[in-house]
Amino acid sequence: MRRLALAALALLLPVATVAPTVASAPASADSTNTPRLASQRQIALATPGDFTGYGFDQCLAPTQSAMDTWWTKSPFSAVGIYISGDSRACRSQPNLSTTWVATQVSRGWRLLPIALGPQASCQPRFPRYKDDFTISPSPTGGYAKAAAQGTAEADKNAADAMAYGIGPGSTIWYDLEGFDLTNTACRESALVFVSNWVARTKALGYVAGFYSSASSGIKMLDDARVQRPGQFALPDRIWIARWDGAANTSTTYIPEDGWRPGGRMKQYLGGHNETWGGVTINIDSNYIDLGAGSVAAPEGRCPGTRLGYWKYPTLTPAAAQPTRVKVLQCFLTEQGTYSGPLNGTYDAATVAAARAWQASRKFTPTDTFETRHWTALLSAGARTTVKRGSADESVHRLQRALNAAGAGRFRASGVFDAKTEAALRAYQSRLRIAVSGVATPQTWNKLQRGL
Repeated sequence: MRRLALAALALLLPVATVAPTVASAPASADSTNTPRLASQRQIALATPGDFTGYGFDQCLAPTQSAMDTWWTKSPFSAVGIYISGDSRACRSQPNLSTTWVATQVSRGWRLLPIALGPQASCQPRFPRYKDDFTISPSPTGGYAKAAAQGTAEADKNAADAMAYGIGPGSTIWYDLEGFDLTNTACRESALVFVSNWVARTKALGYVAGFYSSASSGIKMLDDARVQRPGQFALPDRIWIARWDGAANTSTTYIPEDGWRPGGRMKQYLGGHNETWGGVTINIDSNYIDLGAGSVAAPEGRCPGTRLGYWKYPTLTPAAAQPTRVKVLQCFLTEQGTYSGPLNGTYDAATVAAARAWQASRKFTPTDTFETRHWTALLSAGARTTVKRGSADESVHRLQRALNAAGAGRFRASGVFDAKTEAALRAYQSRLRIAVSGVATPQTWNKLQRGL
């Protein structure tokens, strides 16, 4: 993670759902946005929840304007924010507050709260702070200071999280930058520190997450898991820093069995500029697979009628597939032009309902129900921004419409997965609109016009 060149990062920024759980989190922010306790009740947000998709992290929390633009234009649904730790380069957070946190979650962002405190005693490049050296062995042997420091740091990180309205049940990620894994004293003291930080973080009701380079901190923990089981408290989730450009959660430094399923994310690209909607931010890119992953609830529309297919052929009175006619009758019922049974028969009543719907959408009424009609009908509804990891009714509509438009051939699961993203990119490219892999209002407009 890049945490030092804040002046340069700040120049790049323009001036500009996770289900919450209610808890007592009296917090507010003073004029410098440093969290402090207050007497009011706040919503304690449990984040990031169950999610599979893309995220980014950047030292300085972006402005609200930048976050709003990136929500509608970028493929990212999660954002890493630095909330605690004396070793942060961005201890001053002019944009971060309880309001900022609550606003992002209400928009759908998954937050990744990060703490950057004491670092390994042999970490050479990172700025040295007065608390770093105590991770090293005590004069009498052992790592008592590191243990005590890990516990104290967890208390501090949890208090800072709560002050921002991020309560128990949320994941706090401890950032331990890369170090020399072959330095025994450095490694063992860091391991003791992390173990005590993890134990205390869990005791406070938070989920313990750990970020480090694949070749040092992550390997350190996995070696402890495999070679010394039960000797150390291990984090619930790991965040692997491995800039290999592969948007997955794998690395050759540790085997595939650790922290699976649902316990990994990977930072696969280091610091680089990305521009979405005209807003440029210098970020690290991450692929996330946490908890149960993105899961869609059953749709509940027209019970007993299958709605999703790979293909929606043209219907005529002389040639109509009953299974697709049932789909048509279902959606025309919802659109208010059909009131008959879902019998799969393309009869006079169904044709009349189809013609009425076509007229209402400014199509020339015809007895034939064609590809453009299917695309428009199946996508009808709110033009909600959905992207990789989204899982709701809007995704069902998008997937069916992309299949109808000939951009995809996949099951409409309600989860915005890799196949959905590929199909959407193909559709956007075909229509010569911004190829983002995000279903923007512009994309919905095209679909609902039957293009």
